[in-house]
Amino acid sequence: MNAPYVPGGLRSKMSRQLSRFLAREECEVLLDHAIVSFTFDDFPKSAAVEGAQQLEARGWRGTYYACAGLAETENHHGLMFSAEDITRLEREGHEIACHTFEHLDCAKASSQEIEASIDKNAIALKAMGLQSPLNNFAFPYGEVSPSAKLLLNERFDTLRGIRAEVNRGRSDFNLLSSVPLDGGEAGIGRACEAAESLMKHPGWLIFYAHDIQEPASEWGCTPAEFARVLEAVDASGAKVLPVDAALNALAEVTV
Repeated sequence: MNAPYVPGGLRSKMSRQLSRFLAREECEVLLDHAIVSFTFDDFPKSAAVEGAQQLEARGWRGTYYACAGLAETENHHGLMFSAEDITRLEREGHEIACHTFEHLDCAKASSQEIEASIDKNAIALKAMGLQSPLNNFAFPYGEVSPSAKLLLNERFDTLRGIRAEVNRGRSDFNLLSSVPLDGGEAGIGRACEAAESLMKHPGWLIFYAHDIQEPASEWGCTPAEFARVLEAVDASGAKVLPVDAALNALAEVTV
């Protein structure tokens, strides 16, 4: 399997910190009834199959941030998605969103490189059979810069990061927070606590996952762990929607 790219360094850390405060698209998320979105990054075949099946069994749908350059390859997450997964997920009501073509580090890439990667991703996914436009974006690795936020704000309705918080009150739609579904027992416990918090403090909770398999990768979870989070969300009474549908719901109540 291919070894994962590990971003980092002082420059990347400073860029992430600055990006929290600069190039923001602020919006008040004021909800009296919580919303949860399940999102999948890259995305592995196990997320397309196991993840989708568990969501669909509850009448829920998710958002899949696709890197077309990873299609039908195998890496540390296992086998990656295929064109058949794209068409099936879209047909069943899941959202396909953008994650760059080759899983690009947007904190280090130039504006030209980012735009080229996004264009290439859209063309490749359309060739795989995708009918809908790519309306939402997630930063690969959570690596972001203020300039990338400004650039991508022109092309997408939302940009998602990986800061592990619930989106409540004044939120940045150019860098939405999201809670990981990884980290074994401790990580899944924190994810369930985030879901439970919605009962007293409604907000928009976005989860992000990678592989859903046994055994899971360092950045994945097992089917049983994923089911545990779904149970916690069900108990919270939150409405579960893909990112695009969540935006429509928020538009009715957000100022």
